[in-house]
Amino acid sequence: MTVIAFLSVAPVVEGSMAGEVAKAVDALEEFDVAYETTPMGTTIEADDVAELFAAARAAHEAVDADRVSTVLKIDDKRTSEGAAEEKVAAVEEHLGREATSREH
Repeated sequence: MTVIAFLSVAPVVEGSMAGEVAKAVDALEEFDVAYETTPMGTTIEADDVAELFAAARAAHEAVDADRVSTVLKIDDKRTSEGAAEEKVAAVEEHLGREATSREH
């Protein structure tokens, strides 16, 4: 997969957003993308930018709210292929450890 993106879809509502965010994440299942959800958003990988845009649009439209805030940040590295996990592995190689904090 060559296109990596960070997607954040959030309804502007009082209280928990979890139910609506779950709808956005579930919408990604209809597309040929790999994804990983984190507390602040979802990393998506796709073979091409068209599939990525379609998945992001579906996630945005899946949220049922009067107002929805969506942020999409795309890394379209056109001269080589590399998965998101390879980017993390490269950082960890420089760190000499995992790129996570220890318990507080």
